[in-house]
Amino acid sequence: MNILLWIVFGALVGWIASIIMKTRRRGLIRNVIVGLIGAFIGGFLASLLGIGSLERFTAEGFLIALGGAVFFIWLLRRL
Repeated sequence: MNILLWIVFGALVGWIASIIMKTRRRGLIRNVIVGLIGAFIGGFLASLLGIGSLERFTAEGFLIALGGAVFFIWLLRRL
């Protein structure tokens, strides 16, 4: 059940990040991948800065994951 929640969380975060960054919509799988990688990046950076973590599904965790996903899309555009 926990894995399913992470997939849904990743899809939602990836979808919202793609809207914010005005990317072309490429489907559910891409949104899940972007969302999960973004959550990892956001969680890593947040823990380094001491501003939060992604240990639970909270509004703070959602914003951290969303920030990481937006950063990931920005980084992909630069490469």
